[in-house]
Amino acid sequence: MTTETVPQKPVLLTGASGALGRVLTRALGEQGWTLRLTDRVPFPDPLPAGARFQLADLEDGPAILRLAEGCGTILHFGGISVEHPFETVIGPNIRGLYHVYEAARREGARMIFASSNHAIGFHPRSAVLDDDSSLAPDGFYGLSKAYGELMGGLYRDKHGVESVFLRIGSCFPEPTDARMLATWLSYADLTRLIACATLAPSLGPAGSVVIWAASNNSRMTWWRRDGRAVIGWTPQDSADSYVAALEGKTSGDPVVERYQGGGFAGIDYSRAAPPR
Repeated sequence: MTTETVPQKPVLLTGASGALGRVLTRALGEQGWTLRLTDRVPFPDPLPAGARFQLADLEDGPAILRLAEGCGTILHFGGISVEHPFETVIGPNIRGLYHVYEAARREGARMIFASSNHAIGFHPRSAVLDDDSSLAPDGFYGLSKAYGELMGGLYRDKHGVESVFLRIGSCFPEPTDARMLATWLSYADLTRLIACATLAPSLGPAGSVVIWAASNNSRMTWWRRDGRAVIGWTPQDSADSYVAALEGKTSGDPVVERYQGGGFAGIDYSRAAPPR
């Protein structure tokens, strides 16, 4: 891990006006990062020193190219962030993603892609996954995240674009149900993860890494090997102090409780019963 604490080049953050974008803007701004922020809706908070914000739609390719000029890293948190119909997801999460990767290619920037546990959400909770386990999206949102990881592989192999794929679990101020005792990622651990992914001098010979983005939760037994050692990230927080309050807080739905993706797996589920 490099001893640098501030990137030498500006960092572009898409989705800056969303919940995680606002967390990262505040935390990275306090650390002195030079941030270029964008979203399709106005930024609701005061801008930190060294940050500037511009309205832009991910489907506006020329605007994304302009925003990325001179940037060394793109933190791609923009797009639809929950399950929606395919026609809603396809624009920002697939066409928009292409525009962001084109910007990364042109600038030679590293991409840090906010992927999701929903890219593998139809694996049962009894399965133990490594970073090379098969993709199993649990809806159209998860499908777009799986597509994003595949696009990152294409841009790595064809153009040499580096990518860090963050399979984010449940990133909220605190866990709120039994599933999150496994999947919770604290805001502080997210910020540390972004710093490590940005400042790591190399992603190794592979040129990309997958990270299971969850805090140090003892109940996380589904996700095992990943690339965190390559970037020097170790989560420091844990959901374990919430066990007594939340361990019985489940949905009662056999589909939701069977799959790693939880509630997303149950949306529009039409099979007669989950497979055994």
